[in-house]
Amino acid sequence: MALVSPTSSGGPFRPRIGGQWPSGGVLVFEGFALERIDVGEVELRVRVGGAGPPVLLLHGHPRTHATWHRVAPLLSDDFHVVCPDLRGYGQSSKPPTSPDHSPYSKRAMAGDCLTLMRRLGHERFAVVGHDRGGYVAQRLALDHPEAVDRLVILGDVPIGEALKRCDARFAASWYHWFFFGQTENPAERLINADPDAWYKATADEMGAEAYEDFRRAIHDPNAVHAMMEDYRAGLGVDRAADDADQAADRKIQCPLLILWGTRDDLPELYDDILTIWRDWAGDVQGYPLDCGHHMSEEAPYELAAALRAFLYPSAALDVP
Repeated sequence: MALVSPTSSGGPFRPRIGGQWPSGGVLVFEGFALERIDVGEVELRVRVGGAGPPVLLLHGHPRTHATWHRVAPLLSDDFHVVCPDLRGYGQSSKPPTSPDHSPYSKRAMAGDCLTLMRRLGHERFAVVGHDRGGYVAQRLALDHPEAVDRLVILGDVPIGEALKRCDARFAASWYHWFFFGQTENPAERLINADPDAWYKATADEMGAEAYEDFRRAIHDPNAVHAMMEDYRAGLGVDRAADDADQAADRKIQCPLLILWGTRDDLPELYDDILTIWRDWAGDVQGYPLDCGHHMSEEAPYELAAALRAFLYPSAALDVP
């Protein structure tokens, strides 16, 4: 199926919610349940709502599941939407780490997500991942191809590919990977001294409820430590997992959609994002959306339209 940008017909996309067209106010998780679900090693805080084919939405750093609060209601008429806090993030469990940081590997997080979806009754499902959640989504599709029927990655290339191409421009733009990832002078002390100065965001950008949830997380030293462990795993065991996949010519088996923001720095760092991903999957499509890095907050209508068109075309909504 050839994909066309949802806004290509002209004008902003404004899908219906419960038969009404939203007027522009903040969209909350109305009709969703907030649960804590034991997935074995950890307990995840999870927002669940809607009915239909299951779709798992995975947030990035330093967000929580609340980053999806503008997108999830736009999908819930036709999908069973599951939005967890990843392990270590938000109010999910923060297990002890290890010298190789593997408790915060994407493989461990992907295992949490697989167990979560099975405990909700889903053996096969779609996955959408943004930023660090995109790496979890990628690992879930590679490690458990029987479970993932469609995959959407937002604003990422694989960790192994990013590090393989690391140059001065990448290091200057994404220096935080290496600051967070090292352990000689842990980043936690600096971040915890003034979390709001480090993690700049506003309620206007995120929505009031999502912003308060985000602030609770970044002011929790245990959450900050867990987020740093995510990056430490990224530079070690996660890169090794990517390298092993490439050495074994292991590829993503399901259809893959890649989306990125025109005002993010991903297109500046990589000349052809889709070419990179075609080394990882046989069925790859993608295009940019007119937004920055936090796509679910900056372009929720356009993102929801893109997800509907790819995940479940018969559920696509008309543009008013």
